Amino acid sequence: MQMIFLKKTNIPQFLLLLLVLNSCGDDKKTNKNNVSVVEDTLPKMKPLGAEKKLPAQYINSVKPRINHFYNKNWPNNSMNGSFLVARNGQIIFERYNGYANKNEKTKITQDTPLHIASVSKILTATAVLKLVNAGKLKLDQKVNTILKTFPYEECTVRMLLTHRSGMRNYAYFTDRDKSVWDRHNQLTNKDILDILATKNVGLESRVGTRFGYCNTNYAMLALIIEKITGLTYQDAMSQMIFKPLGMTHTYAFDYDKHRKTIVPSYKGNNVEIGFDYLDNVYGDKNIFSTPRDLLKFDRARNSPDFLKPALLKEVYTGYSNEHKGQKNYGLGIRMINWETGQNFYFHNGWWHGNTSSYITLMKEHVTIIALSNKMTRRTYAVRKLAPVFGDYPFKFKDGEE
Repeated sequence: MQMIFLKKTNIPQFLLLLLVLNSCGDDKKTNKNNVSVVEDTLPKMKPLGAEKKLPAQYINSVKPRINHFYNKNWPNNSMNGSFLVARNGQIIFERYNGYANKNEKTKITQDTPLHIASVSKILTATAVLKLVNAGKLKLDQKVNTILKTFPYEECTVRMLLTHRSGMRNYAYFTDRDKSVWDRHNQLTNKDILDILATKNVGLESRVGTRFGYCNTNYAMLALIIEKITGLTYQDAMSQMIFKPLGMTHTYAFDYDKHRKTIVPSYKGNNVEIGFDYLDNVYGDKNIFSTPRDLLKFDRARNSPDFLKPALLKEVYTGYSNEHKGQKNYGLGIRMINWETGQNFYFHNGWWHGNTSSYITLMKEHVTIIALSNKMTRRTYAVRKLAPVFGDYPFKFKDGEE
């Protein structure tokens, strides 16, 4: 091996060169396609900052009501998950109970990331909205101008966000027909796009004509995030949302990297639920998080720096008005709009044995989050807490379950 000796007079220059090269490398990240991306060009979430501190008297007045609800909804501490209620970003009440892993007897704590199922859609939508806000994408841009093989010509980014694409759920069109997909193989987002492009998968309804909640929409949005940023979905979400907000216990699931270490989920009878061929699809699901991290996310979405006012207004506009009713869907958020003018914004989730509920009472600056890794519908009942904080017509009475 040939040895290279540097003269003493050259050492400082050599070290300086190393420092320059290293500093240049710090500003870039190489993605899965070996494309160099300057991270500083990514639009990133910003924390909301300090909010008005709640008086102790106020906390003491509402905490017993929340505690009463908790004891009624999860009697005898039967919750297997995590639960948090906060106002102005200040935690009023939280509980963590049950097993993260029953075999290993590890308990769920405030730092245990649980699968948030379809609540992931809010985070995926947030990344898309930040790209729109930064001018890197347009809401009414046709999807096939970004994903070139996407077959439905009239479908736009906005239609994906609002579930108005007319597409069928990938879980259904890959389920039984082996000519479409062999369930012995893990399905990926790219596979879904390839199937749509080559297998003549029909639409459930004409593009843009009606609301149809469909996970395929958000699987495609994840591919759009990758295409626009040049990063994997996992890296893009980390760089744009998780790291800037200090969500240190949140990650987007990578099947190869995380499948042996994640918190598993369980049926109601405590039987563990294993993986299936759909567990490698992301965007519609597959984010793991904690209530405290989701609280940081929620408050950041209420920051003046989140989006430009005109775009923010579009987020909380209902787009599914073909049938009159209170329930609607905005840009990645569910809503209930009452005739009184009161609005309720939320998203629920379910995947395997995981159930989740995220509620943001925007006028009252209240965040309510419930996560469970054991199959139960009690997670969704947390909306009954809304009347504790405002004029929401959900039934909640002391002594009522």
